[in-house]
Amino acid sequence: MSRVRRRSPVSPSPLWGKLHTLWQDKHLVLFKTEYTLLVVSVLWFLEIGINLWVIQKVAYTEIDWKAYMDEVEGVINGTYDYTQLKGDTGPLVYPAGFVYIFTVLYYLTNHGVNIHLGQHIFAGFYLIMLLLVFRIYNRTRKVPPYVFFFVCCASYRIHSIFVLRLFNDPMAMMLLFAAINLFMDGYWTLGCGLYSLAVSVKMNVLLFAPGLLFLLVREFGLIRTIPKLSLCAAIQLFLGLPFLLENPVGYVSRAFDLGRQFMFKWTVNWRFLPEWLFLNRYFHLLLLAAHLLTLLLFAFRRWKRPGESIFELLKEPSKRKLPAQSSTIMLILFTSNFIGMCFSRSLHYQFYVWYFHTLPYLLWSGGVKKLADLLRVLILGLIELSWNTYPSTNGSSAALHVCHLIILLCLWLAPPLHSAQAEKQENSSVKDKRH
Repeated sequence: MSRVRRRSPVSPSPLWGKLHTLWQDKHLVLFKTEYTLLVVSVLWFLEIGINLWVIQKVAYTEIDWKAYMDEVEGVINGTYDYTQLKGDTGPLVYPAGFVYIFTVLYYLTNHGVNIHLGQHIFAGFYLIMLLLVFRIYNRTRKVPPYVFFFVCCASYRIHSIFVLRLFNDPMAMMLLFAAINLFMDGYWTLGCGLYSLAVSVKMNVLLFAPGLLFLLVREFGLIRTIPKLSLCAAIQLFLGLPFLLENPVGYVSRAFDLGRQFMFKWTVNWRFLPEWLFLNRYFHLLLLAAHLLTLLLFAFRRWKRPGESIFELLKEPSKRKLPAQSSTIMLILFTSNFIGMCFSRSLHYQFYVWYFHTLPYLLWSGGVKKLADLLRVLILGLIELSWNTYPSTNGSSAALHVCHLIILLCLWLAPPLHSAQAEKQENSSVKDKRH
């Protein structure tokens, strides 16, 4: 009598298992951070359609594009003296990287005439930057996925800055987020090079510099940090060389003008002040002092690890009691930039992109447990409303400062950085690619 063999049950495929789990958790997809990749992927593809719709249906507004084209046209025609380069809205006040990038755009858009093509190119920049931002958030998984709807689809002002105004700020931030991705992957030298390129487009990226300097010293010690700073400086010198040879003082004073005076009518953050105080140099010095003091407080009290003296940061990483690692890169860089935004002499509408994509991370990194998700979303909404109020009002400016203050206090009350043991475990799971 032949024996009948029983068939062993077929185990479900890994894909089927993931789909089954997804179906079971369908009501939690927008709230569980393990579904971040799924949600941001859907939103990214949705953004393609949104950008095309905005370009087709919403009228383009000329602000600085024609001035950009006039400025780079002067360089194309052989003028390398920065004091002689100007457009409709005033003199050229951006570093040399801006000139080279917008020269390429000048030729791609038929000498700046084909604005419709320029809008599509900037839509491409937006989608690339969004990929870089989403990759950062997917790596950390600190923010619930539903928040990313507010990070992209819901912001009118950000879409306007990219595809309806064609400002240079988005280009600088795209390069900046690419550099941050490299920092997180351990490619510090390459990241510093890309960071310097971002600065060469617009110097607002320097607001990240205090945090980056702190991270470099913590990762490599003082001596090994110097070559990376030298690389950043060398890139600036190389890009600016044609203009430095022609008029070095003119180039530096125009491209890196830290004392530039802003117009009161465009301010988003100080509308409630009288104009004479807004323009007062002593007020500017007070803001600078508050900016530097806040940075020092965060560096000494919040960024360094518990039990670590500030002098230990100057040692070689191998000689420290607590080895350095990169788990807090985002928090330190984003906080450094945010502090600069809080104490800025003036914020114009296109400056929103300087910190917009970092706000969710900062809010969900705060140390106030009672600050529920609903309140965090409310703060994001109030900030968006403040930046969308044109012209700004006393109320919109005051609301923006209140939101900034709440975020800053939450960051100050945030828990200490990871313990040495947690950092050691994280380091062992990621291949060290530093060079």
